[in-house]
Amino acid sequence: MKLPLWAIALIRKAFPSRFFLSRLTKRFPAFARLIDFTLFRGDHITYLPNNRTIAIKQEVAKPENVALPASAIEHFIDKAGSLVVLNSCICRESAGCRNHPIDLGCLFMGDAVSNINPKLARPVSKQEAREHLRRAEDANLIFLIARNHIDTLWTGARPGTKLLTVYFCCDCCCLWKALPYISDTIAARVNKLPGIQIAVNDNCVGCGKCTEGCCFADAIAVENSRAVIDDNCRGCGRCVTVCPNNALDLH
Repeated sequence: MKLPLWAIALIRKAFPSRFFLSRLTKRFPAFARLIDFTLFRGDHITYLPNNRTIAIKQEVAKPENVALPASAIEHFIDKAGSLVVLNSCICRESAGCRNHPIDLGCLFMGDAVSNINPKLARPVSKQEAREHLRRAEDANLIFLIARNHIDTLWTGARPGTKLLTVYFCCDCCCLWKALPYISDTIAARVNKLPGIQIAVNDNCVGCGKCTEGCCFADAIAVENSRAVIDDNCRGCGRCVTVCPNNALDLH
């Protein structure tokens, strides 16, 4: 069932309240359970650092069951029967983003995309999907790949088992900027790619650039003139990209 456009407009109006609602899930466990069941049940969302954050300094054996980030997305593009791209990013559009391209919308894959309102999205070929991916990389956006129940609600794309989403997120407008404020149960649905580690090296001078709003999870701080990363890190690699001193390594 295709969601009516007035419902999309309502979602855009409500989007700026995401931080307020997230804080409520921390304060009221019953409200957190309701939001989790209604919007996020069964979700598994993974941050994928873009390829430019990965510097391979020596030849390594690549595990067969772990793919490099962009390669992982291209794998799903190759396997997908249907692909559509949203005409705009609903997060950046709702927030009035001035820093990143609004027209770089989510990529949806799977049979369920046929139920998305054609006024919201356009079908693309596999090659066009790859070009969209490259544009997102060039814009220094962060990738999330997910089965996300909320997408089946606001797009009308059902069943959710036939839908896979790739988000192209900026550091200023993303829904998951609310991650530090939301209940632990919901936050636990957003994961780090297995095997990813971010470490601080001796180039760190404690300038604090990495703490200035770039981390989705508020997982980095400066202590005793040195950056420190805690267990909330989701491995998005944004801090590696913004560091002016090459003081952070993504392995």
